[in-house]
Amino acid sequence: MSDSQTRALTRLLADLPSLLPALEAAYKDVHAHPELSMQETRTAHLVAQHLADNGYEVTTGIGQTGVVGLLRNGDGPTVMLRADMDALPIQEGTGLDYASTVSAADPTGKTVPVAHACGHDMHVAWLMGASALFSRARDAWRGTMIILFQPGEETAQGARAMIDDGLFTRFPKPDVVLGQHVMVGAAGTVAGSAGPITSAADSLQIRLFGRGAHGSMPQASIDPIVMAASIVLRLQTIVSREVAATEAAVLTVGVLQAGTKENVIPDEALIKLNVRTFDEGVRTRVLAAIERIVNAEAQASGAPRPPEITPLDRYPLNVNDKAASDRVATAFRSHFSTEKVHHSGPAPASEDFGCFGTEWNAPSVFWFVGGTDPAEYAKAKAEGRLNELPVNHSPYFAPVLHPTLQTGVEAMAAAALAWNAAP
Repeated sequence: MSDSQTRALTRLLADLPSLLPALEAAYKDVHAHPELSMQETRTAHLVAQHLADNGYEVTTGIGQTGVVGLLRNGDGPTVMLRADMDALPIQEGTGLDYASTVSAADPTGKTVPVAHACGHDMHVAWLMGASALFSRARDAWRGTMIILFQPGEETAQGARAMIDDGLFTRFPKPDVVLGQHVMVGAAGTVAGSAGPITSAADSLQIRLFGRGAHGSMPQASIDPIVMAASIVLRLQTIVSREVAATEAAVLTVGVLQAGTKENVIPDEALIKLNVRTFDEGVRTRVLAAIERIVNAEAQASGAPRPPEITPLDRYPLNVNDKAASDRVATAFRSHFSTEKVHHSGPAPASEDFGCFGTEWNAPSVFWFVGGTDPAEYAKAKAEGRLNELPVNHSPYFAPVLHPTLQTGVEAMAAAALAWNAAP
């Protein structure tokens, strides 16, 4: 960072210690009151009130529950900071004093437990903190801040819903779009890289058709369970036998449903799967292989009708702009020290954050903030147990509050000031 940027960041962060207790309370509140994708009405009200209290022009209901705050502070670059707000249909198992006991109706009407098992509650608190700092220290920067709280990231709906609701015409085009995600890693550290940073993802539902019969007379059936089992096993050969070792793909079957009783062969079976890729050519080949295998196994089983393959959702490949990433990395190394700024390759997780920069034709940068107790992380690493730490989407995932909360706010502030620090 330049001397002026360093001075600006010092002025901007001067109020952070006094803000941390309120941010911690807000984090615990959001954690204890999670909301499913596209149902984030309580969280949206909380952040909208926060932005209004800090002098932002606030627009609510964008893409259903999205919130945007605009703060104009003279001539200068326009920087957009984004956080997602939604939770997951998971029963929390952390045992925290502020753990979620919430349940809600999912899109099918089924009542499910709800928990912030991915860290979006921390993302909300980070952006609340950064937005307050930019409001309080307007002498430290020049330009326009766009603060965007997004719904529906977990279902790949939210970014698209906000774009389709006129985001690009209702607000000024940013010079850069910035976002971050809490992940397993030593708290107090940040990590990222230029180029692909999170994978493209495709989720599919496969409906298989057979012919039901009594369990004692399988010869009268066309068993969709055997058909499904063969498909699941054969699908695992796509990555191991059709994707080169120099390329990358992940294929996971997360749902296999069939039947209701042990002595009845059902008529149908259902498979739901997810594919992660970092290259469009690999993605095309993997999806084609899935279709080929599913149809071939159904035909080999004598299925009475072809399978139905239905796309469920899709996340685009999230690519960090090279020049903008270098700018953010320089700001991080200057503020946090080089020991706390790590280079990471692409993560297999997926995000719809990239939609904003790609479709707005603006550079974007996305990075990761460690949320694991540093001593616990160091011990697990030394013992070769990193894969045993609770990861995002685990019922036991919960970032350690400190220094994760402070680090994320500082990272957002430092990154934004790489563009719009006051001279």
